[in-house]
Amino acid sequence: GPHPDTVIGHDVWFGQGARILPGAQIGSGCIIGTGAVVGGRIAPYSVVAGNPGRVIRRRFDAATVEALLDIAWWDWPIARILAQEAAICGGDPAHLRAAAEAG
Repeated sequence: GPHPDTVIGHDVWFGQGARILPGAQIGSGCIIGTGAVVGGRIAPYSVVAGNPGRVIRRRFDAATVEALLDIAWWDWPIARILAQEAAICGGDPAHLRAAAEAG
């Protein structure tokens, strides 16, 4: 039968040759390793590798992940994203929260 929609979150990185199976739901901030075959639901900010794809670690602790999802920098105006690029790449929620509140 038909598969549910495949959903890819924000700020997801894909390694070369990664395969995303129909109906996969990949949370924001995930890193999908080279050649990984990914299906099912992957929690935000997970690192996935292998065939079948398995979560090998989380990128940040639970509090940092929650803060990054709440800040949602990907919805900011492009000028603010560019100005805060270092903090975004570093996953620095305190700096990003201050930038978000500054407007």
